[in-house]
Amino acid sequence: MKLFFPHKSNRFNDGKPDRQGRFWAGSMDDAEILPSGGLYRLGRDFTCKRMVDSIICSNGLCWSPDDRTLYFADSCAHTIWAWDFDADAGEIGNRRVFAEIPPSEGDPDGATVDADGGVWVAHWGGWRVTRYDPKGRVDRVVKMPVQKPTCPMFGGPGLDVLYVTSASIQLTPDELKREPLAGGIFAFEPGVKGLPEAHFTG
Repeated sequence: MKLFFPHKSNRFNDGKPDRQGRFWAGSMDDAEILPSGGLYRLGRDFTCKRMVDSIICSNGLCWSPDDRTLYFADSCAHTIWAWDFDADAGEIGNRRVFAEIPPSEGDPDGATVDADGGVWVAHWGGWRVTRYDPKGRVDRVVKMPVQKPTCPMFGGPGLDVLYVTSASIQLTPDELKREPLAGGIFAFEPGVKGLPEAHFTG
């Protein structure tokens, strides 16, 4: 199987399996300028289909607990979208804006969902992780000691700990002195539980 990207500067950026065992991955323009990226679905039979077009920087891929909604973001557009998700067929439709993030609050990066349907999003450059309720409303903001949190994920024996990765890339020496924990992994108990992660079954 070969994938041919619309532009030679494209690369993959974010991906994970759905609960039916297919693997989804988003691509991006490495220079973060051209809307040449998209979202791809790799089936259990290794067939690949491009599902979404015109993305600059793919991020924030996750599914609602009931498997009826797929979430996916373009960091450079400061937008998280939602689609209706047909879990049996692996198809999506009815694209709409789930949440828009002001540039002053960073860019939407990695995301995950909790068992109650909350969508947890890391804000690259925003010093925070935000929980959105299923209607896209800000429910909670957790301030982080680093400006570039990258992805939240539930773990622990009870899936009641939220782990958050972060980055130190592109920080100046002065910024690194002010945030020596940049690039580290953080953990806190948010008061809600996550869901087990799926595996690719192809």
